[in-house]
Formats: sequence, structure tokens, C-alpha cells
Amino acid sequence: MVRNVAGVMAELESEDFYLLSGVEQGMRFSEWVNRDKLPKNSGMTPEEVDYRIDRCMTRDLIERKTIQYEGYKLTVEGYDALALRTFAQRDTIQGFGAPLGVGKESDVFEVQSFKPLALKFHREGYTNFREVRRERDYTSDNHHVSWLYTARKAAEREYDALETLFPKVSVPRPVDHNRHAIIMSKLDGVELGKARLDSEQVVGVLDLVLDEMASAYEAGFVHADMSEYNVAVSEKGITIFDWPQAVPTDHDNARELLARDVKNIVNYFGRKYPAEMPDDIDFEALTDAIARNEFESVAQAST
Repeated sequence: MVRNVAGVMAELESEDFYLLSGVEQGMRFSEWVNRDKLPKNSGMTPEEVDYRIDRCMTRDLIERKTIQYEGYKLTVEGYDALALRTFAQRDTIQGFGAPLGVGKESDVFEVQSFKPLALKFHREGYTNFREVRRERDYTSDNHHVSWLYTARKAAEREYDALETLFPKVSVPRPVDHNRHAIIMSKLDGVELGKARLDSEQVVGVLDLVLDEMASAYEAGFVHADMSEYNVAVSEKGITIFDWPQAVPTDHDNARELLARDVKNIVNYFGRKYPAEMPDDIDFEALTDAIARNEFESVAQAST
């Protein structure tokens, strides 16, 4: 897990953020930013840059290399600090709370605002950069792609999807976005994969999920990564979350991805609740009904 940078935010001064922003600007063009470019990028004198480098290095906000030339790049914590400062300046958040979830591609924390909200830091490309670059179409055409860019693009895509879908679809309410971070409403309930449904609830909950997928398709998006790990179940209903891989319905592979999503979620219910599920589901007919926004129940697709 990446270190929580919130604890050092109060120690940082405006000029420290000028340096971090200067490094960020340089990383648009190369992985390591030449020391000689930092005064211009940050708008500070060489002497001030030296002082700020020491402060940011001590707090693990930047890294240094000295082979071939002296260069610097942001750490994940340094990028987190820039996003947190922006949210604070916008008065989007006033406090930072406990972790809500840690995954391979994101860290989620509770934050304080007008009410408790969730802050999601995207981590795509940080630990599995080659795999993510190969799989995500927003990185495939770029020669120089850093993990900062990959994570930022994932956050942009997810936030765009949430803004389009909410409130027509049961997704987290988007509040704010900056760099690789999103502020959104907290999820109600627990992950579907961790829930144990009563027998009489099984088909009804699956129908709720499929109905939300139909509403999302009608609104213009396919989730493209549906599983029991990105559906939350509560007494109020279900919420579908984690939308960074979402594709618009006019995408060449949208229908194929929708069919995969349908099969993934239905097969999960079939594995966990075999006795409660209808027999011999016609997945093609079920996908067609969802795409046409004519879905009523998974039972209708049973042959």
C-alpha cells in the first residue's frame, strides 16, 4: 500500500508545491526531469529549488537519479499531495480519514466535506504498468507514457462515466476530480462477493444488477469490467462502482464487452447460488434484451 501522504500536508509550504508542479510538468516529456529544467518549470531560483528538493526528498515526495544526469520524478505520494492540495484549495474536502479499501489499481479513503465522502486515488500503471499500458486504449498510441498519465486518464474516464450515468444509474455520485483522484459519495453496503444472500433474494438482486447495466447501456456506457467485486449490495439496493475501463456504446467492441459483462455476473450467481438460479440461460438473448433496454428478468432468458 502506498503511504498515506495526508500526514505531511500540514508541513508543506507553497514553494514545495511549486517544485512538485515543476517536476510534474517535466514528466509530461520524460520519466526523469533534468535538474537544470526545474527553476524554469517551478518559477523559482536555482537556490530555492535546491532547498525545496531537500524538503521534498526528506518527505519522499520525489525521487532522484544521478546516472547520466541529475534527474527527478514524483513519487506516488508526491502526486497524491498535489491532488490533495487542489481539493483543499477548492474547499472540496476539509479533512482526511481512514482507508475504505485498498486494491491493485486504487486506494480509497474517507474524507470529510459537507458530509463524509470517498476519495479514490487511481494507481493504474504504478505496480503493473506494462500490463495496463497494453490493455487500456487511452495509452496504446502514446510513445512516452508515465504511470502518472495512465492513472490520470483512468480517473478522467471514470469521472466522465459517473457524471454521465448519475443519477440515471445506481453509481457513486461524482463530486470532484483532479489528476488521478476522484471525490465521490461513499458506498452503501458490502461487495456482492462478500455478501451472502438469502435464497429468495438471489434472482431479485441479479435482476437489479442487470437492470442497472441496461440503464447504463441506454445512457451510453458499458462497464467492461463487471464482477462481484464492483457491485455493492445494501438494504437500499445495489450500486455499481469502478468505471475506469468503461467504454461508450458506440465503441467497436461495446456489444462484445456487454456480453462479457453479462456472462461474468450471471456466472458468478450460478456458481455461488446454483440451486436458486434458472437453468440454461440464453446469454445472447439476455444481452440483446439489455442492449435494447427491454430487460425484465433473468428468468425470461432461461431456455
